[in-house]
Amino acid sequence: MAPIAIDTPIRLPPKIVGPTTKTATRPTKQLPRWLIDGAKIEQQESFDPKKHIYYEPPRRIYTMKEINLDGHGISPNAVSEPFPLFTTEAVRQMRAEIFSPGVLAHCQYTSTFSQNMIRGMGAARAPFTYDAWNSAEVLAKVSEVAGVDLVPALDVEIATINISVHTDTGDRRPTEDQVEDEISSTAWHYDSFPFVCVTMISDCQGMIGGETMLRMPTGEMMKVRGPAMGTAVVMQGRYIEHQGLTALGGRERISMVTAFRPKSPFIKDESILTGVRGISMLSDLYHQYTQYRLEILEERIRARLKQERQRELANRPFDTPDVRNWLIAQKEFIDAMLEELSE
Repeated sequence: MAPIAIDTPIRLPPKIVGPTTKTATRPTKQLPRWLIDGAKIEQQESFDPKKHIYYEPPRRIYTMKEINLDGHGISPNAVSEPFPLFTTEAVRQMRAEIFSPGVLAHCQYTSTFSQNMIRGMGAARAPFTYDAWNSAEVLAKVSEVAGVDLVPALDVEIATINISVHTDTGDRRPTEDQVEDEISSTAWHYDSFPFVCVTMISDCQGMIGGETMLRMPTGEMMKVRGPAMGTAVVMQGRYIEHQGLTALGGRERISMVTAFRPKSPFIKDESILTGVRGISMLSDLYHQYTQYRLEILEERIRARLKQERQRELANRPFDTPDVRNWLIAQKEFIDAMLEELSE
């Protein structure tokens, strides 16, 4: 089991700036036919952890202290180097679901942050992908790297697939100037949820670049090397300002981003909806957000009630300051929900 994070908010979380896209918008540019046809497989399978997981621990995990963010977040771990997580066959199964007719018809979105993404596939349209990210085995590996027990943030966050394709038929090899410029594929940003796991589901052979750049409070930059097919990077993105660098060369770059929150209801949860409100169906997003937050509140109340009953049985005096502090914390939790559930 991963170590439990300290439930003591030391610093305020960073302010998030989301895309200027305010409502769910479908992309106008169609994905190329070769991409869709190339994802087809003869037989779709159910997720089998023994067959579809290929895990090796990352060679290095950078800590929050190392990047001058000690005291932020829910874990001492900041970001990992890429590590193997899924087999090639698992990636093929995921790609088949991502580019299936039902998903393409109902789950494509565009925003000022990403021209073409797929998200909110759900268990019905993408059972393999959904079961993979909810499996105890995958969650154990992601939690191990994160340094804290995690669960998927919301069903609609399983997962967001960012798609970038080169439609030209000419030479796609990067020039020396392009390599040196380190062109960014995303703007500097913070994530909406505490942790993300970014999985590469493209064949990266021939690609140059694709690293994640971190910007530390001192203004210094740190680059984490780019992933390969089937590998993943775990990052505490809610608290780390970062951007993805463009991968040059190759015909496509497709990454799957799965968001996570703490499993324990007693660990602070500073998830917000700023970054995902404009790329989601609000009814689904708000329902899932409200449900899990109320479940957290329910568990906290049950635990507090048990503690209060035990105090009475032990004939200990009522601790008014402690109870008031607990109630204030829950009020702040509810106030945070009210901020997110905007019309």
